[in-house]
Amino acid sequence: MMNDPTGEDLTPDMTTPLTQCTREVRRWRAGAVSAEVDCLAEEVPVALEYNGIAHAVMLATPSDLEDFAIGFSLTEGIVGSARDIYAIDVEPGANGVTLKVELATGAFVALKVRRRALAGRTGCGLCGTESLDEVMRTPAPVRSGASFDPAVFDQAFLALSARQNLQRSTGATHAAAWMRADGHLILVREDVGRHNALDKLAGAIARNSIDVAHGAVLVTSRASYEMVLKTAALGAGVLAAVSGPTALAGRLAESAGLTLLGFVRTGSLVIYTHPHRLRIAGSPHSPA
Repeated sequence: MMNDPTGEDLTPDMTTPLTQCTREVRRWRAGAVSAEVDCLAEEVPVALEYNGIAHAVMLATPSDLEDFAIGFSLTEGIVGSARDIYAIDVEPGANGVTLKVELATGAFVALKVRRRALAGRTGCGLCGTESLDEVMRTPAPVRSGASFDPAVFDQAFLALSARQNLQRSTGATHAAAWMRADGHLILVREDVGRHNALDKLAGAIARNSIDVAHGAVLVTSRASYEMVLKTAALGAGVLAAVSGPTALAGRLAESAGLTLLGFVRTGSLVIYTHPHRLRIAGSPHSPA
């Protein structure tokens, strides 16, 4: 892991994973058909094993997989800190990729107590969960004291769009980003799954030793319950989404002390919970 004092992501990419491929297609436009070559985002099964025991299989983009393993472990409550992860081996195979994660003894014992077998899909973060208690986890209250000028979110999403290289090529991926309170975009991760993109971001934040409480998480999707849960588990004070939240996500954000923003557009956004983190002139909720 490498980082500079500004928090810029300097972790070297030691591999060149195949994140997209080309395919010959026929495009119909205005009554005419033309032969073209299109780019498609790769989507492969990624299995997570903890101390040799299979735990979950997710469909994901095969990039930033160590970030994914760390972030998934953190946001799912498998570990309380990245220090509980001793090693990660990325093993490509004929049918997908296996992430072999070595946990500290205490974390592994706790995992065995609540072990579940879940099969994740691109559009669903709860598939295979065995009980309602496992779904409705309660994160620790968010303690972030960061505050934001609402205008920085508009600019940050514009910057995020420019950094979504895989989305620009394929049109099939989501992104999650971490933004400093001054609006500077530091980390961006992409994946075919919105949950996976957020987990990759969580892992990158941990690997770069970033104090997440001093910034905000941005996602190019709706703000579902699990997106709020994962953001609160990280300790970020704000989750901003280009689309709206669900009612359950709003209730969780309220109880967790998380500022939830939706429908971030040019010159506008909707504040669903805890408006005190936004500096709005004349608002009784603005920080002093």
